Amino acid sequence: MSLIGHLFAIAFGFLFASIAAGVIVVGAMLFPEISAVTDAPLDQDTMNIVLGFGFIFVSGFALVPALIVVLVTEAFSIRSALAYAIGGGLVGVGCYLGLVPFDPATLHFDGIVRRHLEIMTGAGIVGGLVYWLIAGRNAGLWRDPPRSRAPLQAPPGRSQSAPSQPTPPAAPPPAA
Repeated sequence: MSLIGHLFAIAFGFLFASIAAGVIVVGAMLFPEISAVTDAPLDQDTMNIVLGFGFIFVSGFALVPALIVVLVTEAFSIRSALAYAIGGGLVGVGCYLGLVPFDPATLHFDGIVRRHLEIMTGAGIVGGLVYWLIAGRNAGLWRDPPRSRAPLQAPPGRSQSAPSQPTPPAAPPPAA
């Protein structure tokens, strides 16, 4: 894959990972009762606005930490889904801790809500896996030279010698 093509894959991967993480954050934070499904339908206009804000929120805060994870995985050609899940989880934790007040005198975060931390971590993990599906599986492949096509191989059991030339007809034996 060329570098330009991979840059587009990275951009689309980040876009869809942010959408997936935004859906999880907004759904879990604003609608905790969604697990108790009722017969009442959700207002679609409200859902569109909430999901839009969730996408903007997640993509804006996660851009720099996610780019660090992308640069590390591209530099070392890491293509493991587990690595992207762990990286996404760390990005989620980092984004949450970036919003929580920190007291430098006691080196302690004030006001951490465990549920919110779990939601952000889960959203980061899902975002990392979505990114892996789109762009992470091909991390670092843009540096490899294009593969040349191998010549067709004969099926096993057949001779792989060059095709033989037709033999000229044998001359009749001399008459005595």
